[in-house]
Amino acid sequence: MAGMLRVVPETDAMSRVSFGLPEALQTYVQTVGVRPTTERLALRDATNALENASMQISIEQGEFMHLLVKLIGARHCLEVGTFTGYSALVTAEALPADGKLVCCDISAEYPLVGRPMWEAAGIADKIDLRIGPATDTLDTLLAEGRAGTFDFCFIDADKPNYDAYYERALRLVRKGGVIGIDNTLWYAKVVDPDVHDEDTVAIRAINAKVHADPRVEMVLLPIGDGLTLCRVL
Repeated sequence: MAGMLRVVPETDAMSRVSFGLPEALQTYVQTVGVRPTTERLALRDATNALENASMQISIEQGEFMHLLVKLIGARHCLEVGTFTGYSALVTAEALPADGKLVCCDISAEYPLVGRPMWEAAGIADKIDLRIGPATDTLDTLLAEGRAGTFDFCFIDADKPNYDAYYERALRLVRKGGVIGIDNTLWYAKVVDPDVHDEDTVAIRAINAKVHADPRVEMVLLPIGDGLTLCRVL
């Protein structure tokens, strides 16, 4: 059973954790605050072996997203940025038998890391992986008549295109649906006045835009590297 599994706490060097959380509390959260399945832990281990493992979301963020997808009764979900497929795994596992998750990624290689765990968890057939520039995939979905048909969208890809992904997500997600935007604390670079690289500027811009956007209700949660949730109005 998932609740009986022992979670080995991760460190910054191993994978993504909740930024700014003291190590003792991070360990506590990952010991008694989550119940990841065998497949989720196996995928984390496989991803931790990669040089860019820090791109993976934290355990607690994944478990939160899994619960959120269930709470809103989602059947159709969308993901922009899949990497090795951990967020896809936790999302697809939360969907009912007839649920579907469309995943957008530029790489055909990284999702191969997670596919065996998708298969082992019995959710591979719920995942529609589309390889190519995400803006093209999202535009294709709109052209297919999918506007307003998704319950949840998770954005975790190249930062300079966050605004483009957000605008398309607003059209694709139904009223009352949820958009999640990852990395909105960006390792605290967003509050460092000396940092002006392209990614940081893009994150600051989307944070300011969402905060002022009357089309959504929003909250920025200090989980992982910052997760902003938007309820579409």
